[in-house]
Amino acid sequence: AWAADAALFAVLKRRRGGKAYWEWERPLRDRDPDAIAAAKKDLAAEIEEVAVTLFFFERQWAELRAYAHARGVRVIGDIPIYVDRDSCDVWSHPDLFHLDEDGVPTEVSGVPPDYFSELGQLWGNPIYRWDRMADDDYLWWRRRLARALAQTDIVRIDHFRAFAAYWSVPFGAPDARGGRWNDGPGLEFFEAIERHSGKLPLIAEDLGIIDGKVVELRDAAGLPGMRVLQFAFGGDAENTHLPHNHTVESVVYPGTHDNDTTLGFWRAAEPHVRTHIQRYLRVSGDDAAWDLIHSAFTSVGRIAIIPMQDVLSLGSEARMNNPAVTTGNWRWRLEGDPFRSDLAGRLRDLSWLYGRLPRHEAPRKEVQG
Repeated sequence: AWAADAALFAVLKRRRGGKAYWEWERPLRDRDPDAIAAAKKDLAAEIEEVAVTLFFFERQWAELRAYAHARGVRVIGDIPIYVDRDSCDVWSHPDLFHLDEDGVPTEVSGVPPDYFSELGQLWGNPIYRWDRMADDDYLWWRRRLARALAQTDIVRIDHFRAFAAYWSVPFGAPDARGGRWNDGPGLEFFEAIERHSGKLPLIAEDLGIIDGKVVELRDAAGLPGMRVLQFAFGGDAENTHLPHNHTVESVVYPGTHDNDTTLGFWRAAEPHVRTHIQRYLRVSGDDAAWDLIHSAFTSVGRIAIIPMQDVLSLGSEARMNNPAVTTGNWRWRLEGDPFRSDLAGRLRDLSWLYGRLPRHEAPRKEVQG
């Protein structure tokens, strides 16, 4: 069903020069059954073309994933908490979002002022009608997660804290400061997912403004959380991102796609942050990216994830994403073949040293003894 809706949506949008769906003719905008039936008939060839493209992508992705599996590599996917207003999801399920009778959002997503932005972040996605989603045990979400896990082995849920409480901003507000906290679906959501689908391999992205309610929900749902070393330093010993506060159920990163590269972070860090890193890790800072890589590998956290930019010791020019801005993001590419054998060996040695290699694999000769 998702593919049929997606193909129809793509063709209708293309036929209208890319206009947002709420600018379409009212019958199609509102999914009038007769208008939808006529469109499917008149545009059948174009719809089939999109569907075939989706089919080939699925087949190629399955081949890539099988290639990874054959080499002991699992794929971690990422699913955003919200969907775009101009999306097939909102168009095909308007009743599940806070929209008025003309399809205009009444409230939109964001977060209050935080580490990344003094004005907060105004994302602008329509907010879910969690009450309506609960009526069918969150069927839309169950299908969404099932779809993601059909393509990946583990799924990280972005902005997990919204399941505990979410920041809601009136539509049309200039920034996110005028929003308010509303209760999310809480543990009931995860109990419904498990009731229908069993225990799913999920990671909770529990970053940002995290309070006891979020931690309680994460732990009650039995989900691993994230620890980011760039957030660890410059404060006190209670900081949950410091390695001595990690737990086995932690997924540890030097930095995520939302952070600067570790080298960029180090270069911009205030003196007291640098000093804390140097004292805590007993390093000079001359190899900052690999200092934090080493620290991530030493963590008791079951999973350590290292950005390729840090493996290559790249600076801020290679940053993947800045959450506070909407342009210039996600443009970095790994070009050519910069992953030298010495870097591969260094990663492998750390993996062996801290028990992160499959047990049947031995260390290289130079690290034995």
